[in-house]
Amino acid sequence: MKYTEEHEWLLPEGDLITVGITAHAAEQLGEVVYVELPEPGTEVSKDDEIVVIESVKAASDILAPLDGEIVEVNEALADDPGKVNEDAEGDAWFFKIKPSDLSPMDDYMDEAGYKDFIS
Repeated sequence: MKYTEEHEWLLPEGDLITVGITAHAAEQLGEVVYVELPEPGTEVSKDDEIVVIESVKAASDILAPLDGEIVEVNEALADDPGKVNEDAEGDAWFFKIKPSDLSPMDDYMDEAGYKDFIS
C-alpha cells in the first residue's frame, strides 16, 4: 500500500489501484455525512478533483492520484457515508482506477513514511 500527502491510500490489485482515505484523514474530517463519487468510465488526470466528502466539520475534495480510468466506485458509500469513519482503510474505499501510467506510484510513501509524515 502507498500513501499520498493528501492522506489517500493506494492499494495495487492486479492492473487496478483501489483508492481511499486514511484513518487519520477520516478522524480529522469528523463525522462524514455525504460522499459524491465519480461515474465509472470517467477518464481522470492526476490531481483532478474527483470525490467530494462532506462532514459535520468541513467539505473536502479527493484528488486523482494517477492518470487513468475510473472503473468501479463504492456505491455503498452513497447510502452509508459513515462507513468512512468506521473503516476508512478497508470497506470504505472510494474508487478503483485503471492507471495509464504506474510510475507516479514510486513517488508515494510507504506506511512507515506516512506515519512519519503525520507525526
